[in-house]
Order: sequence, then C-alpha cells, then structure tokens
Amino acid sequence: MFRHRVRRLLAIGHSYCVGLNRRLPNEMARIADSHWSVTAVAPAFFHGDLSPIRTRAEAGERCALETVPAFLSRRIHFFFYGPKLARILHQGWDAIHCWEEPYIAAGAQIAWLAPRRVPIFFWTGQNIAKHYPPPFSQFERYCIDRCAGWMARGHTGIDALLARGYGRKPYRAVPLGVDTGLFRPDPDARRKTIRHLDWSEEGPPVVGFLGRFVEEKGLALLTAVLDQLSTPWRALFVGGGALEARLKEWGERHPGRVRIATGVAHDQVPAYLNAMDLLCAPSQTRSHWKEVFGRMLIEAFACGVPVIASDSGEIPYVIGDAGLIVGENDGGAWRDALNRALDHPWYRHQLGQRGMQRAHQLFSWPAVARQHLDFIEKAFSETDAQPG
Repeated sequence: MFRHRVRRLLAIGHSYCVGLNRRLPNEMARIADSHWSVTAVAPAFFHGDLSPIRTRAEAGERCALETVPAFLSRRIHFFFYGPKLARILHQGWDAIHCWEEPYIAAGAQIAWLAPRRVPIFFWTGQNIAKHYPPPFSQFERYCIDRCAGWMARGHTGIDALLARGYGRKPYRAVPLGVDTGLFRPDPDARRKTIRHLDWSEEGPPVVGFLGRFVEEKGLALLTAVLDQLSTPWRALFVGGGALEARLKEWGERHPGRVRIATGVAHDQVPAYLNAMDLLCAPSQTRSHWKEVFGRMLIEAFACGVPVIASDSGEIPYVIGDAGLIVGENDGGAWRDALNRALDHPWYRHQLGQRGMQRAHQLFSWPAVARQHLDFIEKAFSETDAQPG
C-alpha cells in the first residue's frame, strides 16, 4: 500500500527557549502529524528581558527539541548560534521556519548555512519601514533574497515591509498566539492573587497594566488619567523597566490602592491577569516605535478580562470589536472610557466575553499554527504545480 512521505520541518527561534513559546512548533506537529514531523531549535541559554533562561524540554511536547549554544545573547542584533546549528541544518529538512528577524546576525546565519534547496520562511515583528545601517542592511537583503516567503505579525507589518521591497516574495499576516489552556478565567487564581497583594476581594475594581515600564507604553498617560477619575479604583502594574522607580513614587501618593509586581514569570501572568477587572494598554507611538502586536491584549482576552487600548500600531487590528479603542493622546477620552467601564460591571462582562471569543477563534495556538502551515504548504503546492 502506498504511503506518502512525511515532510520534515525545522523551526528555529531564540524565543523557543521559553516553553510557552514552543506552543507554535508543538501545535504544528500536532495538527500536521501525518504530513509533517517538526523539530524546534532553541538556544541552550539566553539572556531574557527579566532573567537568564536555560532551555528545558517539557512533558507532553509533540515536537522534538534541539538546543544550541548562543553567543552575545544580551545584544539581540548581534547574537549568533554555535557550530552545532550548521550540523542540524544539514539533516535533510524539507522546510525551515525561522522566528528570527531577517536583519539580525542570527537570521542571516541561518539563511547562509541552510542548504540552498531548502526553502526558508521568516516570521518577522517589524512594523516600521526602518533603514538599517551595515551590516544589518546586508543581512536583511540577503535573507529576503534567500527566503521562500515571509510572515508579519499583522497588517501594519505587511504595509511597512511592502514599502521596503519585501513584496518580491510571498507574504502573509500571521499573529502571535496565546495558550488558552493556561490563559483562562480562573476565579480561584483571582482570589489567591488578590490575597497575595494584601487586598480585599470586596474592594473597588482593579485597573491593570501588563508590560514594560517604559515611556512608549503610556504609563504617564495612564497614571495621569487615574488621578482624574471620579470612580473608585485600585491599580495593578505587572512588568518591569526603567520607569519602575517613578511608578512606585506615584503609587505612594495612593496608599493601599496601587500594587506593582516585578519579576513575574510568564507562567505566573495568568494569575495576575485574573486579578484585574480591566486591562489598559495605553501604548504611545514614537518615531522609532509603535505597538507591533500587543501579546498582553490576547492574553487578557483569553482570561476574559476586558481591554481598553490605544490606537497605536497593530492594536486596532488585534482588538477588532472585542475591546475599546481610544486615541493614544486623548486623555479626556481615556478618562471617560475608564469611568464608564469602572461604573458598569455589565459592560466589563460584555467586553470580556467578546474578547474571550476572539482569543479562541483567532489567536489560540492551534489557529495560529494552522495559518503558518497553510502558508508553508501553499508554497509547496505552487512549486509542485510548476511545469518541470
């Protein structure tokens, strides 16, 4: 009896040092079990945003995992993989999925070392038409010439990269994903987290922020708006960054109402999200940055937490009609939106239900993995259809 050959997919990315991020190759392996075998490559050790990370396999993973030494991982543009990568790349793959930017050294290293016959597909987070200095401009040009196609995190990424000449290769917008098994409504986690924060469960609604404590994330706007609210509130800030001291100083002016949680591991984030009655994402566009996607948005959605967010970058496309979009510089509109949400529990519930439905339909890892595989398989079908 004839049996088709199972194709072999290699998925490479420094983000795979975090087990939750390997949901992408694991889901690709699960949903394409009879068509593709999937192996993920991750750095054995990587300097993360909050703390160093050592890569470890987790129980139940569907993809194989290979770890490779990584060097200069504190400087993302310059980091590169050790010699073991070259040996892995020459192990007879049918396609390579690369979650590295095409303008950094690691992206160019993968494109250079991979056999010419093997198609490479980049997944990029760029959403501003930047012009990189040498050698990064050369890395980028080489990777795009070499690749079989590329995916951006969203519509703003597509627009930016088409303006840069990326359109000479096939492309598609494919979002980040969220683990809807881990990120879910959890009343027990809410109670425990509220108690851990030394708050009462019967207190005012909790306005939440999740992300980096930096200017472009809009902390100045959010704290100023909270100062103006007529409705009682509590505020929970989860993350870390350069503005931590300033945020703590502001919190001291609101005794008992503000909690700041730093050093929170990714697998602890769902508990903190569940402690929030509302997530705010007041991102502020800068000349060098606008919101690329906003993973905190879909994580809040999956937990059933209503979202109010600015109109920076990709946020309106991620939110759709499942949350409230406010002009990023419109303090009055932010004040009105927060007052309305805090005054009306039914409105928060309605937004939370919409967000949860959107998370499951569009942003669950199975849905996102299917989009990646569809794009790669389309490239194969078009190649097979070409006359010999």
